[in-house]
Amino acid sequence: MTATSISNQSQTYSFTDVDWYRGNARLLNLSGKLLGAHVAHAGLIVFWAGAMTLFELSNFNPELPMYEQGLILLPHLATLGLGVGAGGTVVDIQPYYIIGVLHLISSAVLGAGGMFHSLRGPSVLPENSSFGGFFGYDWKDKDKMTSILGIHLTLLGVGAWLLVAKAMLVGGLFDPSVGAGGDVRVITNPTLNPLRIFSYLFPVHGATGMAAVDNLEDVVGGHIWVGLICIAGGFWHIKSKPFAWAEKVLIWSGEAYLSYSLGALAYMGFLAATFAFFNDTVYPEVFYGAAKMIESSPDLVSSRGWLVSFHIVLASLFLCGHIWHASRARLTEAGFDFKNDDMVNPTSILS
Repeated sequence: MTATSISNQSQTYSFTDVDWYRGNARLLNLSGKLLGAHVAHAGLIVFWAGAMTLFELSNFNPELPMYEQGLILLPHLATLGLGVGAGGTVVDIQPYYIIGVLHLISSAVLGAGGMFHSLRGPSVLPENSSFGGFFGYDWKDKDKMTSILGIHLTLLGVGAWLLVAKAMLVGGLFDPSVGAGGDVRVITNPTLNPLRIFSYLFPVHGATGMAAVDNLEDVVGGHIWVGLICIAGGFWHIKSKPFAWAEKVLIWSGEAYLSYSLGALAYMGFLAATFAFFNDTVYPEVFYGAAKMIESSPDLVSSRGWLVSFHIVLASLFLCGHIWHASRARLTEAGFDFKNDDMVNPTSILS
């Protein structure tokens, strides 16, 4: 392997020229290039969402149930109350087309931003009082890292409240319990009682916990509380400094943050798989197929089956990645360098 250097503002930053599959590890100390990679990744994700929505729409047959057509995005849009009416019948495909096109346009903007930061922007973001300096950071800067965590939590809270706004102010959601086969309705009285909402964290309503929710009032009320907690936690982390115990327990490095993120993604993936498998309120059977089953008929995997299966597969990969990077981060913190053939001495562990 060879070392590559990039000069920026009279300073030289080096990274190891490793194989392509190491991905962003090559950009660990190049915050500007890493930003470009993240923005480009976001563009790819949004492009996939838009292209896949249009692809599903082009193959959609309104005479067949969604869950028998291998669809995974249109059922989500239908659950949000878009383009469907009584009984889950699709009455207007225009919202799906508009959403797909908007995602494609957004992906182009994100892609342009990713290319700019990867090719023309500064290799290392400055750390000063300028606008660009706001985005600069040092992995070892504990205060900055917790502030970044706070910003992410705040954005997550806003995302939760966007669903609340859709449910209460912008057309409502599809409720499978309305009428004979469900219908779209506005949620006017969400559950705000914290005892009711947080009881889903325990097997009070059944062994499946949160997946046992059976009404949209509790779903929307839960998003109100989650949004409030995330935003409050976000401001807390932006304004506060890490506690002494957190500074000692956590490892403050780029690879450690990657392991934390992968662990969180693994947890959410397994939780989503559980929710999708058991719940028929958030995942109505008219769009996803029968709950607690992955096939709608012999040899025909339903939309629910695809969602559950792929969430489990991806969550398992994320968990493996978490363990791998967490191990590397801890060993690196302990002074090991495997590139120099350092080895863990079993006798030192036993002693």
